Amino acid sequence: MTALTDRDRTEDRWDDGFIARSRRPGAGVGLGVDPGVGADADAEDGGGNGADDGSDDALVRAVSGAGNDGGKAPSPPISPEGQALRTRLEALRQLVGLSRTRLDGKTLAEAGRVLDEAAARRGLSAQHTVVAIAGATGSGKSTLFNSLAGVQISETGLRRPTTAAPIACSWSDGAAGLLDRLEIPGRLRRRPRETSEAGALRGMVLVDLPDLDSAVGAHREHVDRVLALVDAVVWVVDPEKYADAVLHERYLRPLAGHAEVTFVVLNQVDRLPGESADLVLDDLRRLLDDDGIALGEHDEPGATVLGLSALTGEGVGELRDLLAQFTQEKGAATRRISADVDRAAGRLRPLYVADGHPSPEIGEAARAEFEDRLAEAVGAYAAGLAAERAWRRNAGKACGTPWLRLWRWYEGRRAPRTLAGLAALAVIGGGRGPAIADAPAEEEVTARQRVEQAVRTVADAAADGLPDAWAQAVREAAVRGADQLPEALDEIAVTLGSAVTVPSAKPPRPTWWPAAVLAQAAMTLLQIFGGLWLVGQIVGVLEPRLMPPVLLMVAGIVGGPLVEWACSIAARGPARRYGQDAERRLRQAAAGCGRARVLEPVAAELLRYREVREQYATVAAGGTKLSTTRE
Repeated sequence: MTALTDRDRTEDRWDDGFIARSRRPGAGVGLGVDPGVGADADAEDGGGNGADDGSDDALVRAVSGAGNDGGKAPSPPISPEGQALRTRLEALRQLVGLSRTRLDGKTLAEAGRVLDEAAARRGLSAQHTVVAIAGATGSGKSTLFNSLAGVQISETGLRRPTTAAPIACSWSDGAAGLLDRLEIPGRLRRRPRETSEAGALRGMVLVDLPDLDSAVGAHREHVDRVLALVDAVVWVVDPEKYADAVLHERYLRPLAGHAEVTFVVLNQVDRLPGESADLVLDDLRRLLDDDGIALGEHDEPGATVLGLSALTGEGVGELRDLLAQFTQEKGAATRRISADVDRAAGRLRPLYVADGHPSPEIGEAARAEFEDRLAEAVGAYAAGLAAERAWRRNAGKACGTPWLRLWRWYEGRRAPRTLAGLAALAVIGGGRGPAIADAPAEEEVTARQRVEQAVRTVADAAADGLPDAWAQAVREAAVRGADQLPEALDEIAVTLGSAVTVPSAKPPRPTWWPAAVLAQAAMTLLQIFGGLWLVGQIVGVLEPRLMPPVLLMVAGIVGGPLVEWACSIAARGPARRYGQDAERRLRQAAAGCGRARVLEPVAAELLRYREVREQYATVAAGGTKLSTTRE
């Protein structure tokens, strides 16, 4: 790529060799020129690219892209296609912004370039259509360029390469900004012959490119740079090299999505005898179809294919008419940018679309399984059972017979003498025995491996069906959140779990406890009263009546266990509810910790993915296509 000097952008902007020759000795008066000095001027000014002016001063005029608006013209009302494109570009901008921290810069570079180039093109004249003529060596593109302009502008000949730098021909003023964007200096900007046919092409800027297969690297750089910036391309092929691999594999196939702004012309058909031209055109259409380029046939949008001879003029008029219609539609820039957006969206598709569910989220089954694993890690079920036993034990103390409670007290006094007694003491409520006071050091309150497995499982479930980059982001969010999760669950197990597992933390007494106490007291009094009555009869203090005291003692002895049994039956339901409530509190605490540390960060990543997925859907939607029928 050749850099423009300050002289190119200022002084040479107005000099195409024509003005310079008019100032030399021997030059004609005013705008008249001496035909004998044209070739020398071209060699000096254009480096092999100049204008053969002849003697008619109306044929070629130097331009700067003329106009003092810098190539910017008042914008026309936005068409529906333009509005759709604006929506897609805004969605693409949002997509890149949301993805910047999740995807690497190289992945988003193409989308960023499309946004930059779209902004640059939309800021310039919408009244002009920039069309490039590209082709391989010897295809006759410079001859076609001159034929369309109606004057010798681009040098033709047997020497290769003939065109060393892009040359522009503008049919109207106001294209300076567009040509500056293409980095075409003023000395390489031309105007066509002013004829009746030229008026139909008003608004078109035609650019003749160097050979795309040139051996000079700078020439190929010119081609690649300009092709990325123009609104449309006329590909010129010849009967000998129309199937050239460089043309198809490097240019046509990658630009298959730009069919609506593509013209493919088979030049030099005058060299083909009989029906050979039609056969070659059919084969060319077949190759274009293999490249994935849609052909604009039968009123369908797509590339235009036709044959012509730039040397004899056969078919050139048809191409001129097609270009005139294409230019007057003033939709080429929109089509080109839309095709660029389509291309960028196609490359980004694997990053945003996979074979998963369209609206990813943490499913209820995965969420429930995660909470169950955390509850298992903190021992919520075991704590619930312990709470239920504690409630029933406390209820049993309230309604048990005094003799049974006395026996339990006695067993508690003698049980510490054995290892089993120590365990029983720890369970029954006398405090922890020394033999089991300290758990093994390698055992933790919560099972760390279970927690890690639970995090991996829920992360995999949430990432299922996501593109690789976003699935990795979801897993990383889960791992970051679970960094201190086992420790937090340990604290929950110690603080909340102790409320139901530590014997000193007694559960509330049943509401019917006073009635049970009174009933047991009555049964005990009956036993005591009957026993004293019977003793009094034995010692002769009372009148011997054996049956009443015996019946009272039997009633007390049988009634006490019956009251205890009835109370135990009545305590089952409340005890179970108390245990379930304790388990639920521990489960909810563990689930809340896991939700805050793991599920919410994962849900945030999924929400971001849904946002970018929606933006990508807008980008890839395409919008309404412009009509490209060119009859």
